[in-house]
Amino acid sequence: MTRPVTAGWDGSPESLAALAWAARESVRRGTPLRVVHAWRFQPMEAAGVTHRDTQEQWVRDTVTASARTVTGHRPGPEVMVDVVEGDTVAVLLAAAADAATLVLGSRGHGRIVGFLVGSVGQQVIAETPCPVVLVRAETGSAGEAAGREIVVGQHGEPEDSADVLRFAFEAAASRGATVRAVRAWTLPPVYAYSPATLKLFDEAGGLEPYEEQALAAALRPWRERFADVPVVEQVEMGSAGQVLLSAAGGAQLLVVGRRSRRTAVGTRIGSVAHGVLHHAGCPVAVVPHG
Repeated sequence: MTRPVTAGWDGSPESLAALAWAARESVRRGTPLRVVHAWRFQPMEAAGVTHRDTQEQWVRDTVTASARTVTGHRPGPEVMVDVVEGDTVAVLLAAAADAATLVLGSRGHGRIVGFLVGSVGQQVIAETPCPVVLVRAETGSAGEAAGREIVVGQHGEPEDSADVLRFAFEAAASRGATVRAVRAWTLPPVYAYSPATLKLFDEAGGLEPYEEQALAAALRPWRERFADVPVVEQVEMGSAGQVLLSAAGGAQLLVVGRRSRRTAVGTRIGSVAHGVLHHAGCPVAVVPHG
């Protein structure tokens, strides 16, 4: 079965924006759209809804109506609505297990400054096995206009960022957009220098040329696979979060990675992903890797 693009819905303006983004994405990919809502039975005497089945049907009808409002009556992929009783995090993580991408709404600080990622969003992002896209209420289809780039952060060896680059190139290919691949670098501490690393830097012609070659090597297989996708390579000295935020000022989507391996303190989003989620002005995709 083709994995759906799944949107979490809670009735907020942010979740409606996420649902609209997910609907457009499902059309671009030609995959089903799944709308998931977590609920708990709460007798509502004033509304006359005191029976569990009655309330569940009322909630389902509300979610379905929202989905129809967003998707309209245009032909497109199948739309599925799931109302699941249970904890929000558990419901979303279960939905993410079968999703190609999970799309969530996030309350923004404002039109200029990024997202407020609550405890639910942070836990889901940190633990879900699929990419998670965060969308603000202000996000609309105009933000996906032609000419707006897909900005992606690349770091480490080619295998370290393969999943992140794949997501970015697939997103760009479906939109006819340009990929701006960004690699940030800083001077290594003195104790990190060794004869072997100094030799690598010397052979490359210096630190910055070494970083440029590393980025080119990571992009090579994706340039070949997506030959029609224009690519801009950007290597810049500075902290990864700041460099990415600067590059994504006019982007329609920012793609970053997070390590999927668990550590002694559990699964974490990572400092770069955490930073851009709180300050980006466009939707942010967080892709697990490694």
